[in-house]
Amino acid sequence: MQKIIKQSLKKYIKHIIVVAIFIGINMYIVTLPSKIIGQIIDLMPNLGVNKMQITKYVMFLILVVLAAFIARLPWRSLVTYIARSFEKDMKDKVFEQFLKIKMKDLQNIKNGELMSYLTKDIGEIRAGTYRIISYGIRVILTSIITITTMILTVNLKLTVMTIIPIIMTSYLIVKIKKYVERSFKKAQVHFTELSEYVQESTDSIRTVKAYSGEMEQLKGFIGRNKLLKGSNNAVDIHSTLLSTCINIGFGLCYGISLIYGSELVLSGEITIGDFTAFNGYIGLFYGPVSWLPGIISRYKRAQISYGRLNEFFKLEKEKINLKTIENSEKISGDIVINNLTYNYPSTMEPTLKNINLTIKQGETLGIIGTIGSGKTTLMNLLTKLYQVKDGQILIGEKDINEIPLENLRENICYITQDHFLFSTTLKENIKLFKEGYEDYDIEDSIEKAIIKEEIASMKNGIETIIGERGVDLSGGQKQRVIISRAFLQNSNYVIFDDTFSALDNRTEEKVLENVRKMTEGKTCIIISNRISDIKDSDNIIVLEDGKIVQQGNHESLINKEGLYHKFYIQQSSKEEKIEQR
Repeated sequence: MQKIIKQSLKKYIKHIIVVAIFIGINMYIVTLPSKIIGQIIDLMPNLGVNKMQITKYVMFLILVVLAAFIARLPWRSLVTYIARSFEKDMKDKVFEQFLKIKMKDLQNIKNGELMSYLTKDIGEIRAGTYRIISYGIRVILTSIITITTMILTVNLKLTVMTIIPIIMTSYLIVKIKKYVERSFKKAQVHFTELSEYVQESTDSIRTVKAYSGEMEQLKGFIGRNKLLKGSNNAVDIHSTLLSTCINIGFGLCYGISLIYGSELVLSGEITIGDFTAFNGYIGLFYGPVSWLPGIISRYKRAQISYGRLNEFFKLEKEKINLKTIENSEKISGDIVINNLTYNYPSTMEPTLKNINLTIKQGETLGIIGTIGSGKTTLMNLLTKLYQVKDGQILIGEKDINEIPLENLRENICYITQDHFLFSTTLKENIKLFKEGYEDYDIEDSIEKAIIKEEIASMKNGIETIIGERGVDLSGGQKQRVIISRAFLQNSNYVIFDDTFSALDNRTEEKVLENVRKMTEGKTCIIISNRISDIKDSDNIIVLEDGKIVQQGNHESLINKEGLYHKFYIQQSSKEEKIEQR
C-alpha cells in the first residue's frame, strides 16, 4: 500500500513543488499589509507632511491585496487537481486489487466493506493528502515567514514571549489527538456495518416485502444509524476540543502582546506602528495554527483508513495479467484429474475426496449429485478460482498451475449457476463488455439460446437496458441470455453449471440440441440435478459426499442400483404426475 501511494504521489511531485513556491509567494505577500498599515500609522501624526507618502502606501496596499488574491488562485486549483487525481489513481488500484484477490479471501469481503474502501477510506486519504499538501505547507511557510518578520522588524523578546502559549497549545493538541483517533475508529466500524446492512437490505428487498419484514428492517437500520450518529458525535466533540485549545492559546498570545507590547511602546523600543503590525502578524499566525487540529484529525483519519486499505492490499492476489487476456493462446487436450482431495480454507472436512477422472477432448461429461456433494467446487478448481496442488489437474498433459491464469480462463467458457446479469444493455450482457464480436454473431447466439423472439419484441431489442441483476427479466429469460454467452464465445472447453433449471421442457430440449451442435469437437461439462440435462452425455459421474460413487453412460447407470437410478425413478414419477395433470 505504501508503495502504491508513493508511486501515485511521485507522479505529482513537480505539481507539489510548484504549489509550495506559489504558497511561499502568497504567504510573503500576505505579511506585507500589516507592515504597510504599521508604517501608515507611524506617519499619521504628521499627516500634512506625509500625505503623499501615505497615499503611496495606500495604493501599494491595494496592489498587495490584489497580488495576494492572484497568487492564491493557481496553488488552490493545483492542490485540488492533485488531490482528485490521487483519489482517482487510488480507486483504480483498489478495484484492480479487488479483481485479482484470490477467492479464498474474496469470499470474506462483504459488499458494504468494499464500498467503504472505495468511498470512505479513499475519501479520507484524499482529504488527508489535500490537508497535508495545502494546509501543511501553509502552516510551515507561514510560521517561518511570519516569525522571521516579527523578529526582524519588531522585537525578538516580544516574539518569543508571544509564541510560548502556542507551543503549550501544540502540546495539548498532541495529547488530545489520540481521543480523536479512537472515536474515529469506532465511527469507521459503524459506517461499514451500516453500509453492509443497507447493501444486504437492497439485495433482499423482494424477500423482505414478500414476508412483510419492512418494520424489522427499519428497526435494524435505525439501531445501526444511531450507533453511527453517536460515534460521529464523539469525533466532533474531540475535534471541537482541539479547536478550543487553539482559541485559548491565541487569546493568551494577544494578552501577552497587549501587555508587554504596550510597555515596549511606552519605553520607546518599538513604535505604535510596529505594535499594530505585530498584532497583525499574530492574526496571520493564528490562521495556519488554527488549522492544526483539522490537519491532525484528517491525518489520523487518513492513517486509520490507510491501515484498513493496507490490510486489504496484503490479501493474496492471483497471478493474472489483465492486459494480456485479449492475446491468450488456445489450449486443448484431455482433462485429467489425479487423486484430487480439497477442502476450503474455512472448513476442516474435505469437500472433494480422492477424485480421479479423465475427460477426453471432444467428449461431454455430465455431473449429477446430492446437494453439497462438490459439483461446483470441482469446476471452481478447474478454473483455478481456488488453488490446487501441482499434478492434481492436467489439461493437454500440462499442469494447470503452469498455464497462465488469464490464458486458462479465456479458454474455458464457464456459465455459472448464479445467473448474474449487469444493469446495462442485453448486448453488453451477452458479450460481457468484450469487443470484436459482430452483430450477426450476437444474433446467432441469442437465436440458438431460444431468446431471439422475446428480445425482438422488446422496445429497444438487443439494446434494451435491463434492471439491476436482470430484475426486468423472468428466471427463464435470464438463463437463456446467460446461455447465449456460451454460443458467442469460441472456447474449446464449455461448462454449464445448473444452467437449464428455469427452462420449460420444450425450450430445454431445443437449447440442449443447440448445445450439442455447438460443442461438437469441444469438451463440454454439464452439471445438473435433472437427468434430462445430462442423459445424452458421453460419460456421467455421480457425486455424493465429495466422492465419485458411480460412473458410466445413461443407459448403464439406470440399469444399476444406486443413486443415479434413484434420481431417475424420482424424476420420472414427477414427470408422469405433471403429464396426468
